[in-house]
Amino acid sequence: MTELRPGDASLLRKVNTQVTLRALRREGVTTLTRLGRVTGLSRQTVEAVLDELGERGYVRELPPDEGVMGRPARRFAFRADAGHVVGVEVGGDAVVAALADLDGEVIAWERAAVSGDAAAHERLEAAGRTALKCVDGAGLARRRIWAVAAGTPGIVDRTGRVSLSLTLPGWTGVDLAGLAGRWFGCTALAANDANLAALAEHWRGSARHVSDLVYVLLGHRAGAGILIGGRLHQGRRGAAGEIGTLRQVGWERAVRELVEGGSAAEVFAAALAGDRAAVRRVDRYAEQLAVGASALALAVDPDLLVLGGGHARAGDVLLDPLRRHLAELCVNAPEVAASTFGDEGVAMGAVRLALDHVEREMLGL
Repeated sequence: MTELRPGDASLLRKVNTQVTLRALRREGVTTLTRLGRVTGLSRQTVEAVLDELGERGYVRELPPDEGVMGRPARRFAFRADAGHVVGVEVGGDAVVAALADLDGEVIAWERAAVSGDAAAHERLEAAGRTALKCVDGAGLARRRIWAVAAGTPGIVDRTGRVSLSLTLPGWTGVDLAGLAGRWFGCTALAANDANLAALAEHWRGSARHVSDLVYVLLGHRAGAGILIGGRLHQGRRGAAGEIGTLRQVGWERAVRELVEGGSAAEVFAAALAGDRAAVRRVDRYAEQLAVGASALALAVDPDLLVLGGGHARAGDVLLDPLRRHLAELCVNAPEVAASTFGDEGVAMGAVRLALDHVEREMLGL
């Protein structure tokens, strides 16, 4: 029999805790006997782990089922309300904040308009106010926030600093993660908005069942995020998917031409109603989008291309011409779908990023 070395016992406890916590989150409300069966651990070990998790506030024991003959089974559930996370989109014309529990269920949203030419400090102040209002409005103590994540246009490095922004004034060099951490005095992260939106779609959206994904974010600007093998592909310095910065692709020009003389919503509505000029304008927009989207599709060969952001709400008015132009440009055009979240996708992806941190660093998962 192999003897335990110093440290082996603590490692074993950690592994047992991880296995039990994973099973509890997966099972929902479950019994001690059931947890022992699915984890392969002894009843005594599972009971000890649950007692420890209960002391840490992560698990609660539920009252026994009424009317059960004999000794009732002990029932347990993961406390999703033990902590919370906040996901924030800091965009060109708006800030969106989402408050979620540890199961990722969003319990509050908050939005605020921001001027497109707002200075960096004004945009940051608006983001902080919106995040705090989201939490305060839900009646939650700020100390209950375990992590914050923010998404924004531009290239964001692995430390959460904006290394390049071509659309937001004074945004290059902003330490978004560092500043966001001050809102609640907790760990904060930051990432590119299209990357986070892609993460949201893979988590709970249109791309739940695919491994390789290209996500195109459409609104006042166009950007893209890439998932390969179910994982975000950010590249060496976070610039993967930034094909819209290439002038020859024409994405910036496409956005400007679409809204000349009116809003995008008005153009899409007119096209849906059969206005020929609007139909031509939308088709031209789709054709220009297809150039960059097809380049990404040819490079990645994804299972799915998801269209997200505010313009994705146009539905088939935009998706149909985009599919047609992609078919003309791609060897094998990917399936194209609209985002599940629309203009809430970035904040949802930020929630997922914050939860990843909590699960890895705080829950030991």
